[in-house]
Amino acid sequence: MLALVGNSTGFLSSRSAIPTRLSPTRGLPDSLNQENLHLHNVRRGFMAALYSSSAGAVQTYEGVQIGPPPDLPSLLLHNRIVYIGMPLVPAVTELILAELLYLNYESSDKPIYMYINSSGTTGPNGQQVGFETEAFAIADCMRYIKPPVHTIALGQAFGAAAMLLGMGEKGFRYSLPNTTILLNQPRTMAQGQATDIAIKAREVSENRRVTCELIAKACGKDPKVVERDAARVKYLQPHEAVEYGLIDKVLESTADLPVQPAFLGGL
Repeated sequence: MLALVGNSTGFLSSRSAIPTRLSPTRGLPDSLNQENLHLHNVRRGFMAALYSSSAGAVQTYEGVQIGPPPDLPSLLLHNRIVYIGMPLVPAVTELILAELLYLNYESSDKPIYMYINSSGTTGPNGQQVGFETEAFAIADCMRYIKPPVHTIALGQAFGAAAMLLGMGEKGFRYSLPNTTILLNQPRTMAQGQATDIAIKAREVSENRRVTCELIAKACGKDPKVVERDAARVKYLQPHEAVEYGLIDKVLESTADLPVQPAFLGGL
């Protein structure tokens, strides 16, 4: 497997070569600091695992390979699975974009399976923790790369996460039976002078327009209809999301997947 980062020689030569410039807890509520710190550590472990694999750092004892087990994100990535299990904050976006771009380089034909269990740009208590631009970056990357992205919702897909769910390859957008899907408007916690608040309000209005247009395109609806539906929170059960056009099918089991990930054959 190819290392994603390197120095001038093309190899990782020290721990400092692993990207650490992003502070995963800066500017976030205290309730999410610990989760983002964990995600940051997982990302570092993921990069280290790629380095170990590419450098051929394999140890054996009496012919049997030994060493630490690979981390779970690396196992999922190996099977072309991308999992969004947190609100869309910068640390999450960075990891998702890196995985999508890497899988695009690895194979431009094999589908990518994106599992979504996210409250979007808000935290569990409804407080804003991210910006819609995080979701826009992922959505643009999903359209930019060549492999089709199959989306599967489980647990929750709120706001911007629901938009990403609908951005999957048409015909391959799914939900598990007990998922809750929510359409809503972007919100702002703008403070300061009246001029600054007015500028932020225009930006939020523009983000709402882009979000509704992306959802409308995914659902085959008029943007005005989506704007009206999202003017207040709109909850959708999976079968309602199928009728709305946001997803294509409710999955009762993995056997319902038209194309099964390769690793399922080994289970």
